[in-house]
Amino acid sequence: MLARVWALVIKEFLAILRDKKSRFVLIGPPLIQLLVFGYAATFDLNHIPYAVYNQDPGYASRQLLGYFQGSTAFRQVATVTDEGQIAPLIDDEKVLLVLQIGPRFTEDLLRHRPAPVQVLIDGRNSNTATLALNYVNSVLLRFDQRWAADHHWGKPPAQLLVRAWFNPNLLSRWFIVPGIVALLMLVVTLLVTGLSVAREREQGTFDQLLVTPMTPAEILLGKALPGIFIGALEGTFIALVAVFWFGVPLVGSILALALGMLLFLLAAVGIGLMISSLAVTQQQGLLGAFLFLVPAIILSGFATPIANMPELVQDLTLANPMRYFLVIVRGVFLQGDSIPELWSQYWPLAIIAGLSMTAAAWLFRHRLQ
Repeated sequence: MLARVWALVIKEFLAILRDKKSRFVLIGPPLIQLLVFGYAATFDLNHIPYAVYNQDPGYASRQLLGYFQGSTAFRQVATVTDEGQIAPLIDDEKVLLVLQIGPRFTEDLLRHRPAPVQVLIDGRNSNTATLALNYVNSVLLRFDQRWAADHHWGKPPAQLLVRAWFNPNLLSRWFIVPGIVALLMLVVTLLVTGLSVAREREQGTFDQLLVTPMTPAEILLGKALPGIFIGALEGTFIALVAVFWFGVPLVGSILALALGMLLFLLAAVGIGLMISSLAVTQQQGLLGAFLFLVPAIILSGFATPIANMPELVQDLTLANPMRYFLVIVRGVFLQGDSIPELWSQYWPLAIIAGLSMTAAAWLFRHRLQ
């Protein structure tokens, strides 16, 4: 049995490696997506374009603006001299925000009165606007503290002390890149397994496979092992790139990550073989894979928290294997988790893997009859 399965595994690898399109699918898109997500998919804001409408001739306003000019998060691109210039700058997306300082800003501060600063911000992208406002608040807080110290106001009435756990510098890359491990493993594994049986049917070699001494279970195993091997190799490579290229810390148990990878690959391979068993052509297999991929990624918590989704949608995510593996991979990378801490993620993933492999075996036998 092992000799027959091994022969089929070698045949699958040869079929994949000899086909230029298959080689490109395994190598090209994962590398491109890794670089694109690693560098472009970020929630950090740098060099925020802003304009200044300063109506105050005093030195306090100049001191405040100096804090913004000295910050790496902001980049002044315009100076407004008339209120009518504000709307066109925001409408044309030339600036993200406009700082408007009233004519009595310095006078109010010297008289120990509140001195408001108006921030006009482009709210079309609410996430970007919220982040930008947080940066503005941090700059204003530093100015308030310095002004209070220089002019003997005593301590500010409230001091904000911030400490971020697991990601001290709040780098979104530390959140995104570990998720790419799960994303690309799922993409590659589904493509490899989702096209395997369909490719045999399309090329007319599937009937030849049926007349061999191999049983359906052996054929299914021979189709599954290449996907598991390639997915594990892909995941290991991306994890190494995450650590040594992007500098994401790996502080947890490697064994915990490996166990999560294995269960996730079994689930992905089972789903891929289900798609491949139903597909008649490679085009159908490809469409079926992407039909599953898009909802799986959206409902996994890769970019948006599952807790923010409607309750019905949250229930749907329970059947998504990527949901559990994302918790595992981010827990191992950032939180230092080991197998006991991640047990609540392993057993649902194992159930999904078992059900998907069982369904794939049933569909495969059903299609043979």
